[in-house]
Amino acid sequence: MKATIKRIGQCISLSLIALACAALPAHVTAEDPDRYVLISHAPDSDSWWNTIKNAIREAGETHGVEVQYRNPTNGDLADMARITQQTVASNPDGIIISIADFEVLEGPIRDAVRQGIPVITINSGTQEQSRELGALLHIGQPEYDAGHGAGLRAKDAGVTSFLCVNHYITNPASVERCQGFADALGVDLSGHMLDAGIDPSEVERSVEAYMRQNPDVNGILALGPNSAHPTLRYLERSRQAGDVYFATFDLSDQIAAAIKAGHIDFAIDQQPYLQGYLPVTFLDLYNRYGIIPANNVNSGPGFITAENIELVEELAGEVR
Repeated sequence: MKATIKRIGQCISLSLIALACAALPAHVTAEDPDRYVLISHAPDSDSWWNTIKNAIREAGETHGVEVQYRNPTNGDLADMARITQQTVASNPDGIIISIADFEVLEGPIRDAVRQGIPVITINSGTQEQSRELGALLHIGQPEYDAGHGAGLRAKDAGVTSFLCVNHYITNPASVERCQGFADALGVDLSGHMLDAGIDPSEVERSVEAYMRQNPDVNGILALGPNSAHPTLRYLERSRQAGDVYFATFDLSDQIAAAIKAGHIDFAIDQQPYLQGYLPVTFLDLYNRYGIIPANNVNSGPGFITAENIELVEELAGEVR
């Protein structure tokens, strides 16, 4: 905690400066704000994380703290582990991190906890993993449950054979999404999940090859814009859009337009803004007052369909 006396001394010289300082939390000064670092597993090309970047920026402004975003440029998890080690060594006032791979990140996250740095996990990983690592709590979407809920919707619509387009198969959470979908349909996941990579042209070619080899497929699940956009291009190019049942995780302008056009049946919204804004808020409360919510926070899943898309499409990429 930063001394209140120090803060008062910095605020008495000019009335304007005094007013500005009075607006800051009691433990923060304009010259020395608390610093939090959010570390994600996403490559630079993953635009879905723009909403989280926007959320931490707004939360930082609201609470008068500095929030930095760090990630491995190409999504390499070993690089993410190195970034986490470097962040721990810099001794920030809090770390927000996705558990993209428990074994790879376990060491650096435990080092942060041992060093006394408060940690909140978000997005990838489970509540059980977060607790085991010593984090304060986890904010995210139960991925298997989200996939299972999507699968039940697809089953009700008559889907019997499906393809799960996985653009980030090294992340265990992505497999949980596909597994939940398969289990809801009563279909063995083996042979129904495509390791598509993140190159858009390659994703499109891989989906086309799979669909040609498996003409009985009548449902597709994409795991986010990186896999949904190229899959949508293939379906539209092959004039199958609207005929093949198509669902995806997450939202973008293109996905919103496809829902309105009837080319995507629904998107699963894990409300990423909450995954950025809430951990900054919680860390600020924890460092100021020593208080933290007693439970983890499920930020999703919610389902975006043609019936409610008008409510969210204007905020896609910013808040939704």
